Amino acid sequence: MELHEIRNETYIKAKNGIGFLLAAIVIWSIVTVIFLLPVDIQQKNIFMLISTGIMFPLSIGISVVIKADWQLKRNPLGNLGFIFNVAQLIYFPIIFFSMISSPENVVLFFAIITGAHFFPYGWLYNAKPFYIMAPVIAVVLMILGIYLNGAHLWVIPFFLLICLLIADYKKKHAFVES
Repeated sequence: MELHEIRNETYIKAKNGIGFLLAAIVIWSIVTVIFLLPVDIQQKNIFMLISTGIMFPLSIGISVVIKADWQLKRNPLGNLGFIFNVAQLIYFPIIFFSMISSPENVVLFFAIITGAHFFPYGWLYNAKPFYIMAPVIAVVLMILGIYLNGAHLWVIPFFLLICLLIADYKKKHAFVES
């Protein structure tokens, strides 16, 4: 089987990773609400990190419901998407450092890491929106972070949520066309 065929099988059977993207939409909706709460920044950051704990079980549950198979046994690319997700955890020391040195920037760093980590999915799922959205998300979030300067932090997760909704629409559209 050629690489092109293997990759096609990956994004078709995994339904273009939509289960994980839908779970991310739920989580970043929760994070947006957290950053609207009238609690101090340390509590918001802790609540945000706790809320991300549901990512994997929620994405697995959604994948089961929509019958997406992202653990393709015969396909060597089957677990690559999972590895890309786990690779995001390597950047968590940046988030923890920020919690200590600059708590108002934790949501910004976390959102940039989340948005940027979508880039390799452009190749895996043959989805051009990820090639475009990942750097756009990272740069626009950086600009927002500079402009907001620690105020109205709910805008950061809300912007990422909007980008995820756009990417979800584009992925569904790309999946239907394939």
